[in-house]
Amino acid sequence: QVQLVESGGGLVQPGGSLSLSCVASGITFSIYNMRWYRQAPGKQRELLAHISSDGATDYAGTIKGRFTVSRDNAKNAVYLQMNGLKPEDTAVYYCSAQGILVYWGRGTQVTVSS
Repeated sequence: QVQLVESGGGLVQPGGSLSLSCVASGITFSIYNMRWYRQAPGKQRELLAHISSDGATDYAGTIKGRFTVSRDNAKNAVYLQMNGLKPEDTAVYYCSAQGILVYWGRGTQVTVSS
């Protein structure tokens, strides 16, 4: 059974930082491209960051320079370091494993508010 479990969300003040983690099980993690998405209330799910199986990264313009995606294949984990958080970053954050099949985690809530 494939599982992706996100963690690390929470409440943070504007300008603060959070580090999200996503641990995968049931897949050969190292061969999957991994992505982070978010979905704010009333909005479509937004692709934030992509990290390929060989570690190449790409970012959406809205978070470039503030968020960093990384992975640790030995731990079957992908991370999203988020700095300089803004209220508009408030959303549920999801990780996704992209291969022949696509798998999703259940998300972790990030709230940026003073």
